[in-house]
Amino acid sequence: MKVFPVLASTISEKELGTFAKEQYGFHDNYDCKLFRTGMNHTYMLSDNETKYVLRVYSHNWRSKSEINEEVALLNLLHNNNLSVSFPIPDKNGAYIQEIQAPEGIRYVVLFSFAEGDKIRFIDQDTCFLIGELMAKIHKLTANSKIARISYDKKSLIEYAYEHLKPFFSETLPAMEFIKGIRDFYQTSDFEDTQTGVVHMDIWYDNMAITQEKDVTIYDFDFCGNGAQVLDIGYFCKQLFHIEADKTIYELKKKHFLDGYQSIKILSDSTLKLIPKAGLAVHVFYLGIQAQRFDWSNIFLSKNYLEMFYVARLKSWISYNAMEKNTEANR
Repeated sequence: MKVFPVLASTISEKELGTFAKEQYGFHDNYDCKLFRTGMNHTYMLSDNETKYVLRVYSHNWRSKSEINEEVALLNLLHNNNLSVSFPIPDKNGAYIQEIQAPEGIRYVVLFSFAEGDKIRFIDQDTCFLIGELMAKIHKLTANSKIARISYDKKSLIEYAYEHLKPFFSETLPAMEFIKGIRDFYQTSDFEDTQTGVVHMDIWYDNMAITQEKDVTIYDFDFCGNGAQVLDIGYFCKQLFHIEADKTIYELKKKHFLDGYQSIKILSDSTLKLIPKAGLAVHVFYLGIQAQRFDWSNIFLSKNYLEMFYVARLKSWISYNAMEKNTEANR
């Protein structure tokens, strides 16, 4: 019988738990459970008192050097008392484990557990605290560079369109619309704003909030270099889509920006770039979906592209009165 190669596998939680207990010197009462599959796979490792998060990176998704940069960044933030989920070394002091999966080597990192819950509808006071924490991260890493991707027009917009082309006709109205967005951006758009390290995915799905409103940010898988307004814009855009009542959205956005500016003042020119920054990151993630998702996934379809994703892009553009050189928006 022919043995076929594997594109992606899900590691057994039982065997992964045994491996982790041996590697980190945990006692036998720790239990390992698969929590979620996605870009990477997430497992919970816990006993009755303590909980950790095991991330199993997908094969050929991040290099070991890229993960090392993520680990170093998180240690920097944690050592400066910023509330992030941080990496845990094994009993030999190593942060990154290697396991042999059917498709090849996959890397494993253990993280601290972020106490609290994911809260979709965040109140105004918590929006302030999120802005404050984001600004502290940006202030600490301003003008710094890590050995990761640099986010610019090419990596944010142009690559997204190229990743979509193999799956959708360029004559499709939705594709023409996205091409118009690509042509709308200039290489120099964010040149005069504060640059440094960016998280790129700060929204409610990547933070835990306790009843006492302690906020912890996690999942720095997309961290890299770029204009830090990208993080601000993306949070505002996600908040925009969550809050149907735009009066509430504006109040929460104001609290978020007030929190940010209590730590780090934003220039008027940077504030004006928030809509463009949010749009750029949203297009970027459409390209990531095209690049990474299994195309048997029913959500990655012509209907998804037209009725869900592009509709959201258009609503953001219209709300912010952004001018765009594209036939699809005229």
